[in-house]
Amino acid sequence: MFCSVLSAAIYGVDAVKVQVEADVSDGMPQFVIVGSVSAQVKEGQDRVRTALRNVGVAFPPKRVTINLVPADIRKDGSRFDLPMAVAFLKAVGRIPPGALDDVMVIGEVRLNGGIQGVTGVLSTVLLARESGCKRCVIPRDNIKEGNIVDGIQVIGVESLKQLITYCFDERSIKEDKEREAVDEKGDYDVDFQDILGQEYVKRAALIAACGFHNLLLRGGPGSGKSMLAKRLPTIMPELTREESLELTKIYSVAGMLPGEAPVLKKRPFRQPHHTISPQALAGGGRIPIPGEITLAHHGVLFLDELAEVSRKTIEILRQPLEDHQIIISRTGGRFLFPANFMLVGAMNSCPCGFYPDMNRCTCTMQEIIRYTNKISLPLLDRMDLCVEVPALGYEALTETGRKGKSSGELRKIVYRTLQIQQNRYQEQPWNKKDGIHYNSGLNPQDIERFCPITAEGKRLLKQAFEVYGITARGYHKIIKVARTIADLDESDVIRTEHISEAICYRSLDNLDRR
Repeated sequence: MFCSVLSAAIYGVDAVKVQVEADVSDGMPQFVIVGSVSAQVKEGQDRVRTALRNVGVAFPPKRVTINLVPADIRKDGSRFDLPMAVAFLKAVGRIPPGALDDVMVIGEVRLNGGIQGVTGVLSTVLLARESGCKRCVIPRDNIKEGNIVDGIQVIGVESLKQLITYCFDERSIKEDKEREAVDEKGDYDVDFQDILGQEYVKRAALIAACGFHNLLLRGGPGSGKSMLAKRLPTIMPELTREESLELTKIYSVAGMLPGEAPVLKKRPFRQPHHTISPQALAGGGRIPIPGEITLAHHGVLFLDELAEVSRKTIEILRQPLEDHQIIISRTGGRFLFPANFMLVGAMNSCPCGFYPDMNRCTCTMQEIIRYTNKISLPLLDRMDLCVEVPALGYEALTETGRKGKSSGELRKIVYRTLQIQQNRYQEQPWNKKDGIHYNSGLNPQDIERFCPITAEGKRLLKQAFEVYGITARGYHKIIKVARTIADLDESDVIRTEHISEAICYRSLDNLDRR
């Protein structure tokens, strides 16, 4: 007898429909799984066979063929155990033929008949809703994650016995729609008030947060570069509902979603070690999974010791910084991962870290040039703000009662500036399509429209362009940063002082190179 069950495979960060077909017919007894499946999926035949026996379902001495359609999509993972078991049970008549029609099923089966949680549940439930399914059957372990999605009934099962009972009596499992309240406070363990002095650097960090601009910090050891970078998320705006769902889907696919609080409420802050490989940064594997670039989506990717990261690894950032996505091509297809993140880099001025203080620096000029040349000009050109972080003096460290603004106070400024940007762009069709809400996302074609500059400002910009040899990309970035500075001043027009400050943040365009 032939029966089928609807399931889903993970393709990038999204789910695609997979029909799990089961045929039980006369022939030599064997269990065959076909349909471009990995070894992990094929191992499911032993898990399913043993689990069915342990729940009292005899395996008939017949040929059992499981086909996962379509065959041109590679299937991986243990999520197909439960749909294979359900398709088999329907084929042998142990559950009613129409019991799970218009239902999507995923889950891993344990040898004792229990149902184990899997990854990518949020993507699967969203696909089930979009496909018109009435219900989605998932492991009980993933019920909180599944309940994030409205408009579809999500059923969490703990065992095959429970699922079989549910097929005969749908009232045997009560729907659990308990949801967690979203924390709007965004509490953090660190605060911008912890940073002493460095007002110029904190001003640059505020501008970066207001416009979602990339930021490069260069200074000596112990000057506070890492300390400042780690506090950037504390002043960034809270995730919107759409951003939260998109980010939660990414972490679900990566298997990094905390079970006790499945809805991610804070912007991510990713800080990989400088020895990270290109595959770990961009994502990889035969069936690619998200890398650090994608895990930092809607948040901050902080690369400390930027000059120590391998050239092969760091150059991967160039394309995602422009396109806000990363595409990984494999023989099995092209996988698209979102990558709209703020890049924050930190580096020393030289190998010893003390240049230009020649009283303490022990490096030769050739060593300094070789060190700074590790950061390519094309990558440096993609940094919106480049700031020198000076070493703190004794007086700054010992002063009391002169703390700057707290993260809460700075966050209010960011919210106010963000509201100005949203009011400006919300009526634009491309804003709804691409989800652009920040000045950093402006296309060159839109800069002329949304970034009016005074005549004096244009003259200053032209002079800087000619004197410093600024590229076309750098020219546009100066205007976008100036647009954010003008928004901080609540000015509709970009004035000379806004252009001047934005140019100052390009001071590292000409690092010490020969």
